[in-house]
Amino acid sequence: MLLFSMILLVGILMACNSEDEEATSGSDSESSENTEETESENEGEAESEEPVKLMFHTHGNEASYNWSETIPAFEEANPGIEVELVILSEKGDTNEALQKLDLAASSGEQLDVLMFSDPASYAQRVDLGMVAPIDEFIEEEGYEVTEEYKVNTQLGDNYYALPGKFNPWYVLVNKDHLDEAGLEMPTDWTWDEYADYAKQLTTDDHYGTFFHGPQNGGWMEYMKLALASESENTDLLKEDGTSNFENPLFKKTLELRWQMEKEDQSATPYTDIMSQQLHYRDQFFNQDASLVMIGSWMNTELGGSDQFPLEFNVGVAPYPKNNSDDEGGYTPVTTDYMAVASNSEHKEAAYKFIRWYTTEGQVIQGKNIPSWNGVGDDELENIVNIILDDTSSPEKVDKEALISVLKNSKASKLVPPAPYQAEIYEMVNDEYEKLIYEEQDIDATIDAMHEQAQEIIANNE
Repeated sequence: MLLFSMILLVGILMACNSEDEEATSGSDSESSENTEETESENEGEAESEEPVKLMFHTHGNEASYNWSETIPAFEEANPGIEVELVILSEKGDTNEALQKLDLAASSGEQLDVLMFSDPASYAQRVDLGMVAPIDEFIEEEGYEVTEEYKVNTQLGDNYYALPGKFNPWYVLVNKDHLDEAGLEMPTDWTWDEYADYAKQLTTDDHYGTFFHGPQNGGWMEYMKLALASESENTDLLKEDGTSNFENPLFKKTLELRWQMEKEDQSATPYTDIMSQQLHYRDQFFNQDASLVMIGSWMNTELGGSDQFPLEFNVGVAPYPKNNSDDEGGYTPVTTDYMAVASNSEHKEAAYKFIRWYTTEGQVIQGKNIPSWNGVGDDELENIVNIILDDTSSPEKVDKEALISVLKNSKASKLVPPAPYQAEIYEMVNDEYEKLIYEEQDIDATIDAMHEQAQEIIANNE
């Protein structure tokens, strides 16, 4: 009985084990079939999935921006994204480009990546709701824009763009005149020292300095000399839209202009500038002025050209500070504002493009100095070499001084332009001419500007 029971138990156990194995085998077979079906479906989806296509609208033409090399480099690094270039003006006319961009937006065309050439057009399109904030992408990457780039593109509490090229203002120096006057090349100076240099450089043959403005409501950088040396609050209107004409640094600017032209007689007279339509290129390359404060778009012309042959040695000095113990390096800056369109269906991909373009893309493009602080000294020197080699006499340019100034320059916080900015500029131009033509003094000029600015603001509220 015991032996029979044991044989029966073993048989039952063996039968159960056999059923379990069959069940497991069947389950594995079914799972395998399901896996094969899933993989087949995924392959089908992968084959049908198309790359993201970004529409990039820009004022920049091929000659100035080298898109034929820049965009393919991005697409190679990002195989899932294609960029279709829309050049809004073949001649690089920014006004024409803006008109066409606004038309494209109003007609419902696909917009993904937008490029603006100046803070006014950038800020106005943000106000119109055309541009998307990019703060979430910046936070996800975990960097500070003010540490990553030399240009602060913040408007209010948000970022809507990243800066492309970096065109700070600097001072062009005739080094031959400097040597004749026994002066050293300035590497860190104040506005008072600038005025002193201009006075010592003035001779019977040339003026110490030339200020190309204001002119017909333009070139307002020359009305903000001392203001622009600061880290913020650098425009004629404050960030909150109120008048900035009572700022002591605005008064300092008027005092500097008056002193250099009327007292020291070291600056080209404003009457001559206007009556003879004098231009900064002629004044510098013809050696009619020793110091010319201008934007670094002049990099491509520093070594001279067929139109403006270079017959002297050129130095580059930084934008002056207000006080010797100030941080320094702040200067007016122009850049390209790279933005994501608010109606884009591919905002993440669009952001990826503007982030790449404003960093390594600027180096690959090789046409301008980047705003990106990640550019190494060797890369910056290489870009400068490429730029200067296209000029007639690159050996006459102090390349080390140029690189040093470009490396240490930085932009102040952006003040959003008011919609009626042009009105303000024209008023400032008119009142400045009353001052420089000796129809009113500095205090009366400031009072008139402040009062009229308040009227303009009130009329536009």
